[in-house]
Amino acid sequence: MTQHNPTEHDALIQEQFTRQARPFAEVRAHSAGDAMELLLDALSPAPGDTALDVACGPGIVACALAPRVASVRGLDIVPAMLDEARERQAKLGLSNVAWELGDASRLPYPDESYRLVTTRYSFHHLLEPLVTLREMARVCQKSGRVAVIDVAPAEDKRDAYDRAEKIRDPSHARAVTERELVALFDAAGLEIEKTVRYRLEVELETALRASFPEPGGADRLRALYRADVGVDALGVGAELRGDELHFAYPIAIVVGRKRG
Repeated sequence: MTQHNPTEHDALIQEQFTRQARPFAEVRAHSAGDAMELLLDALSPAPGDTALDVACGPGIVACALAPRVASVRGLDIVPAMLDEARERQAKLGLSNVAWELGDASRLPYPDESYRLVTTRYSFHHLLEPLVTLREMARVCQKSGRVAVIDVAPAEDKRDAYDRAEKIRDPSHARAVTERELVALFDAAGLEIEKTVRYRLEVELETALRASFPEPGGADRLRALYRADVGVDALGVGAELRGDELHFAYPIAIVVGRKRG
């Protein structure tokens, strides 16, 4: 595995997601209603709950939670993402959402501040996901829920998947398998209540339009995915539909309850 300097990696995340903020927000798959319903059903929000969405990006999850809870706070390290989140909130007319600039590994909140704590599509960017998960558990109330939603490739395909994703997005660190997620939850003092799986379908050119690979990376990725049709070494089920290359990220929703 490539070794990253934490400061350099944070800078990569800032660079990539400042550029990706608008196109990421506009990728329809990220707002897919069926995937969001799976998350909301797994999380079981209640009207009196206070919620925190860590590494909230353009506010998609936070704004989906808002009508079902008392209040939501979204935190992200990229100012441009928070600008997108505020715009989404305004369009939806939500008054119970607040946004804050901050680091997922050092949450600026007291212990047991929130009933629900979530993060979606962030763990594969983190050099030390356990640090962030422990922080999420710390700010969660006793018997509250913590949810991680992220790509969870098959163990025998993770390395190939990581190599491909690092071409598409240089800020990708390492995907976490489902077995690793289970171990992380245990280490963070969270008892897993529910695991739900789905596949997030994406068309390759759509994904590339929302990405900023290094020079030549897009063509390398096209060749890699085309060669994977019928092989599935990457674990994403690449297939040709006419002239379009389609694939699907294997996503896991893991919901844990904080031990009292």
